[in-house]
Amino acid sequence: MADQRTIVITGATDGLGKALAAELAPSGARLILHGRNEEKGKSLLEELGSRATGELEWLRADLGSLDQVRDLADSLSGEERIDVLVNNAGIGTARPREESEDGYELTFQVNYLAPFLLTRRLLPLIERSAPARIVNVTSAGQAPIDFDDVMLERHYTGVQAYCQSKLALVMFTFDLAEELEDSGVTANCLHPGTYMPTQMVRQAGIDPVTSLEDGVAATLRLVTSPEVEGVNGHYFDGTSESAPHPQAEDPEARRRLRELSEELTGIPSRA
Repeated sequence: MADQRTIVITGATDGLGKALAAELAPSGARLILHGRNEEKGKSLLEELGSRATGELEWLRADLGSLDQVRDLADSLSGEERIDVLVNNAGIGTARPREESEDGYELTFQVNYLAPFLLTRRLLPLIERSAPARIVNVTSAGQAPIDFDDVMLERHYTGVQAYCQSKLALVMFTFDLAEELEDSGVTANCLHPGTYMPTQMVRQAGIDPVTSLEDGVAATLRLVTSPEVEGVNGHYFDGTSESAPHPQAEDPEARRRLRELSEELTGIPSRA
């Protein structure tokens, strides 16, 4: 039986996102695929077209611009439903410090603030689509956030920028899960695999450890498997439930991050 769900995947033109889209293409689901490169997006649709049994759509947005994230959310808000949102897009460790067009440290914005803003804007639609799932692709590489230097103006390294952004995404997942309890919407996050053979890992000059297939299988489980139906607010290492960095469990740190995120994106708290 064809999957009638609508599944949104950010960062779908390379690596895990692309492989996940390819795996889901024959399912019959309507796939809405995001990236920032128009040429890659068109190539992706051509590549998946022969395998897809449901509708395919491509949406372009540079997550280094919060205005483009808002435009992406507006485009998606016109959908009848969103059954699964996979926040997968991200940038890696092998980069000098850069600022987004909004003036924020770029890794923090792309890996965390953009999915925070996109998810918050889409939440009413996702809730109307319940049962629905939010899957945040994070990492076992996690570092505590220094709230006195979140944008790493004083002590920047690419590794710190990446690791704190990924921990922030875990913290956001836990907040969402508490907020969505009993709504029919679940929020979970995972480290899909260690140094999978993706563009991000190649750019860092690191030898792969986990196969891309294993990373896709772990992510696909949270997207589609009945095994995790109703499972909410968990961090997984592959397919195993795991413990994130302790800061993710710190209510005060999560409050500070939540308030900072709301301030930086202009998204107010829900009553």
